[in-house]
Amino acid sequence: MPLTALEVKNAKPGRHGDGKGLYLVVKPTGSRSWVLRVVQAGGKRLDVGLGSVDILTLSEARDKAAEGRKMAKDGLNPAKEWRKGREAIPSFEVAARRCYEDIKAGWKNPKHAAQWLSTLEAYAFPKIGDRRVDKVDSSAVAEVLLPIWLKIPETARRVRQRVLSVLDYAHAHHWRENEAPNSKTIGKALGKQPRNGDGHFTAIPYEDLPGLMKNLRVGEATAGRLGLMFTILTAARSGEVRGATWGEIDLERALWSIPGDRMKAGKPHNVPLSDAAIGVLQQASGLFAGKPDEPVFRGQGRGKTKALSDMTLAKALRSAGGGDATPHGMRSAFRDWCAEKMPTVPAAVAEACLAHTIKDKVEAAYLRTKFIDQRRDLLGKWAQYLDRQSNVIQLAQAAS
Repeated sequence: MPLTALEVKNAKPGRHGDGKGLYLVVKPTGSRSWVLRVVQAGGKRLDVGLGSVDILTLSEARDKAAEGRKMAKDGLNPAKEWRKGREAIPSFEVAARRCYEDIKAGWKNPKHAAQWLSTLEAYAFPKIGDRRVDKVDSSAVAEVLLPIWLKIPETARRVRQRVLSVLDYAHAHHWRENEAPNSKTIGKALGKQPRNGDGHFTAIPYEDLPGLMKNLRVGEATAGRLGLMFTILTAARSGEVRGATWGEIDLERALWSIPGDRMKAGKPHNVPLSDAAIGVLQQASGLFAGKPDEPVFRGQGRGKTKALSDMTLAKALRSAGGGDATPHGMRSAFRDWCAEKMPTVPAAVAEACLAHTIKDKVEAAYLRTKFIDQRRDLLGKWAQYLDRQSNVIQLAQAAS
């Protein structure tokens, strides 16, 4: 007699037949799975696992069993055919690159085409690139967007649109049963994006940074202004800049060596210094030159060893017209600029500039030892971009 849903739920350990070769197998551990027995050509019997009861309902198991019996009747091995089907479904990254190749010819602006792929390389592939494209659901998309949703809202929206386009492309190629999830459904897991920032490391658009840098150069060269300029030019964390000492700076080699105990990941990090960054240090040297263990950018107060405060950097940023942006948000602006204006630069180089942790130990060692020249070139181009004449409305200037 065919099984019922209640019998499936309460079945004791053993093999329970549903008919036509479909069996429910219950192990002593309590795990339940479906097995299909088929007869191949020559009378050879073959047991094929269909999946766990947690994945396939009784009705779904019967449907899959019917599909398997038809394959066996045609002289095929159901297990091998289903394996082929799974292998034919590409990963999200493979699907995205195929999608890109198919649609890029329709873009008139080649730079836009490059940016489309570079944003996925920067934000989506590290999270879901290896995942089968049919397994990318709304929660997976939210996983990609969550780290950048409030920090860099505009870029996050672009990433969302491009991820969903890949999923629709996969659906059209029969790699997914369903179309891309609804944007509103994904949005519920992310929250509302602020219009003017709400303290989540608000980033200023990179397009406005040349104007901001111009404002910082106007007036008296203070520790706050110089420290902020150095922060922007090096794409370093504000805490790393505030704690920088003269002993970490090698002007001849144009290198800033930060010890591991001052880094977020606990590992030493070398920062190649552009000519502009060297210029900032030379200015600081004329104002705050000290012993190797004394801060490069000295804070106010008694003594020569007081480091600059984050509040002082934030004040310099506001006085230069940075609004609600934070010093830490300058890193997000740099990352956006890399993704959208430097599409030929590997994402790993940009990540190395930001000293982001690389999980793979071999890759991490490679980044530290082999990317110094690439990082020097990228930060040099970043300095050139910041020094260009801004084509946006100048940010409001305030007295130094």
